[in-house]
Amino acid sequence: MRELLARLGNPERAFRVVLVGGTNGKGSTARALARIMQAAGERVGLFTSPHLLSVCERIEVDGVPIGKGTLERWLDLLADDLEAVGASYFEALAALALAYFAGRRVQTAVLEVGLGGRFDAVNVTEPELSIITNVSLDHTDWLGPTLAHIAREKAGILRPGKPALTAAQGLGRKLLAEAARERGALLEQVAPVHVSLHGYGVSFMYAGNVYYAPLMGRHQAANIALALRAAGLMGVSDAAMQEGLLELRHPGRLEYRSAERLLLDGAHNPAGARTLAQALADYFPASSRALVFAVSRDKDIAGLAAALRPVFNSVWLTGYPAERSASPAELLPHFPGAMQEADPLRALAAARAARPPGGLVVVAGSLYLLAALLRAEAGLPPEEMSQ
Repeated sequence: MRELLARLGNPERAFRVVLVGGTNGKGSTARALARIMQAAGERVGLFTSPHLLSVCERIEVDGVPIGKGTLERWLDLLADDLEAVGASYFEALAALALAYFAGRRVQTAVLEVGLGGRFDAVNVTEPELSIITNVSLDHTDWLGPTLAHIAREKAGILRPGKPALTAAQGLGRKLLAEAARERGALLEQVAPVHVSLHGYGVSFMYAGNVYYAPLMGRHQAANIALALRAAGLMGVSDAAMQEGLLELRHPGRLEYRSAERLLLDGAHNPAGARTLAQALADYFPASSRALVFAVSRDKDIAGLAAALRPVFNSVWLTGYPAERSASPAELLPHFPGAMQEADPLRALAAARAARPPGGLVVVAGSLYLLAALLRAEAGLPPEEMSQ
C-alpha cells in the first residue's frame, strides 16, 4: 500500500484522516461521524465495507456514492499502478478511494478499517484521530485466537501523541489501554448515559446533552457517542452534531421495514447476535419471530446459534453465493429442527408465508446474505462477495 500510494503521489496526505476500527459498530460510528462533519460544513469522504447492492456504496463524498462510470474511469487510470504492486481487491478500492477523495478536495476522510487494524490497507494513512469501537472475538483465523491477540491488531491504528477513543468495556478496554500506553496514544473512554428507546431509534445523554439518532438498538448509543466526541475534538458545534445525526442511516444494520414486518441485520459474530437478541426484546417483545440465517463457515457458528436460537420461534437455514458460505446442512447441527433452503430468496419467501399475522421475519448472520437478497429483490444478478 505504501508503494502504491507513493506511485499515486500520496493522495492520503491531502486531507485529515480519522480511522475507525473495532469488532462491531465501526460502520455505524464512521457514518455518524461523516454525517456530523457534513452538517458542520466540511467536505467529507467516507470509505466503508462491505457493500450491499453496489461496490460504489463503499466510496462516497458528502453522502453521495461514487458513480459507476466514475469508478470505472478511476480504475482505468490506476490500472497500471495497481497491477505493478499486485494490489488485492480491497487494497485497490482503498487506494482508489484515497485518490478520489484528493481529487474531490475533501477536507476530512473517515476510513473504516476492513479487517483488524495493524495490517489493514487504510492503516498506511496518518490519522489525526483513531477510534476503536470495541473488541470481541471475530476473524480469529486471521487475527489470533484470544481477545489479547485481537486487541493487539486493533490497536495497530493508534498513533503516538494522537487522540484515540474507545467504547470498549471489561477486558477489551483494559487491553486497549495497555496498548495505548505502549504506543504513546492518548486513549479516552467514551460512555453515554440514560440510554432509552425512542420510536425505532435511540436517545441518550452524553457530555450534558441529549441526543437522538434514528438507528435501532441500545448499542448504537455507544457508537454514536464515539462519533460525537470525535467531532467535538475537531471543533464541531453541538447544533451540527444534532443536525448530522438526524440524517444518519445505516442499511442492513437493524434496518426495519415496517410495511413488510422485516428486519435486516448483519450480525455475524456472537457479540452482534447478542445485540440483535437484545434489540428484538426491546422493540418487538411480543412478536412471533422467524429467522432466515446464513453465515460464513469460518465464523463462530456455535456462538451465534447459542445467542439466536432462544429468541426465534422458527428458523430457515440458507446460504449466499460464495465459497465461504456454510451450507444449510453444515448449519443444521447448531439449529436442530430448522428448515433448510439453499436459495435465500426461497428461504425468505417460506419464512414470510409461514409466519402468523403480526409476526416478524429477521434476516441475519451475514451482510453477504443481505446483499444476495437485496440484489435479487432489485433484479440484479448474483455477485460473489468475499471482501
